[in-house]
Amino acid sequence: MKAASPVTLPYATLIPLERHGPNSLSQQVTSGFIHLIQQGLLPAGAKLPGTRSLAGLLGLHRQTVVVAFDELVAQGWIEQLASKGARVSSSIPVIRPAALSAGTARRFAPRAGFAYEPVPPYPTTVRAPYVPLVLDAGSPDSRLAPLASLARKYRAVCLRASQRRGLGYADPNGSGALRQQLAQYLQGTRGLPAQVENVFVTRGSSMSLYLLLRLLLRPGDTVVVGERSYHGADYACAQQGARLERVRVDTHGLNLEEVEAVCRRQAVRLLYVTPHHHYPTTVMLAADRRVRLLQLAEQYDFIILEDDYDYDFHYDGAPILPLASADRHGRVLYLGSLSKVLAPAFRVGYVVAPPDIIEALGQLRRHIDHQGDAVLEQTIAELFAEGELGAHLKRARYHYQQRRDVFCTLLRQQAGSWLTFDAPAGGMAVWVRFGNEVHLNDLSARCRLLGLGIGDGRLFQAPTETRAHHLRLGFASLTPHELTHSVAVMQQALSTLYSS
Repeated sequence: MKAASPVTLPYATLIPLERHGPNSLSQQVTSGFIHLIQQGLLPAGAKLPGTRSLAGLLGLHRQTVVVAFDELVAQGWIEQLASKGARVSSSIPVIRPAALSAGTARRFAPRAGFAYEPVPPYPTTVRAPYVPLVLDAGSPDSRLAPLASLARKYRAVCLRASQRRGLGYADPNGSGALRQQLAQYLQGTRGLPAQVENVFVTRGSSMSLYLLLRLLLRPGDTVVVGERSYHGADYACAQQGARLERVRVDTHGLNLEEVEAVCRRQAVRLLYVTPHHHYPTTVMLAADRRVRLLQLAEQYDFIILEDDYDYDFHYDGAPILPLASADRHGRVLYLGSLSKVLAPAFRVGYVVAPPDIIEALGQLRRHIDHQGDAVLEQTIAELFAEGELGAHLKRARYHYQQRRDVFCTLLRQQAGSWLTFDAPAGGMAVWVRFGNEVHLNDLSARCRLLGLGIGDGRLFQAPTETRAHHLRLGFASLTPHELTHSVAVMQQALSTLYSS
């Protein structure tokens, strides 16, 4: 009986080789044959060329092909039969052959081959082409971060012999050293009676929000937020199936009469608030409303989620203590971030809460992230202990206050006929209302042509508004010289578009 002939394929085309690639040539041959079998081009039982013949086709040394075939046998893709050569394993399922075309085996399918629930896009400004200057929504200046100290300390932590244990799996609640330092820092600066067991370290405030809302909310729960609120929190609540009830925000913060009206109509599970510098309007929640809000939470049995995203940057007088500092009934969950203290690339945030919530967060975190960056957390803990972060905060606060004053003066002098604002008592941005004649999408486009990036206002548009009139214009990330140039560009754009 005549022996079966080897399957004839253009192997040199279908198994492209990178002579100087990261994988060895034998590994590339192994992967190439696996792809051909998976595509059905080499069906079960198909006879393969001899190693000498294949080496000639591919321009390889025969021993390279022998090593590849040995690996294919070990993985179960092919069989070596005495005196009959190699063939595709007879146990491989029947696969409908794919169309024969060069490079097919090296590409992923353009779309998933199954249905899934699409994820709504995260509400943020569209990333446009690069421009030299950007008046963002309020970001720190990464150039002020103590990068040399961070790098030196990070290296020391990595190399420290006693720290070898710290490079393995650690506590999902965060570094014990950093939790201790944060507890002391929050006691001294915010009046929070926090101990180590009250602090949970995360990879930034977005993770803090996600974990807390995943833990606390169920589909259909009611969450109260400001008429304008932090879009990230609104999005995270909606992703958990919560219903948002919006209340007005005036110059004294959330309107608590409207909050209570919502509570009388329906059960409220949670209220999200940024009381120190409300996002996006920058107003502070008045003292009497703070007291009343705590009373309402107890009376109507809801949770207060207090996001204190920029407490460290307050310029006019002493900062007002957080709601959590006056909480006696375990109603307030407190969020903070070190990413704005250092730079957005350093993802470190924290939650302050009763110990049972901290423990529950740790159990939940394990599903997505066994632990944080233990080395970075230890690094920051030691910089706290040595006073480096405290000194950096003082320097940054000085620069940001100077930039706020320069920016507000420039806005009034050069753009005051097109916009109004109140100088913020703290934070990193000014809340600006443009006149009705200004169309922010046109202004944004014109500024970009002139080398300045600003938003188009849609991110801050209230549900009741037919078009956007407001922007958060960040000043912290630019030097006074850069702010001067930025306002000049914006003034030029406004004059071109709206001066008669």
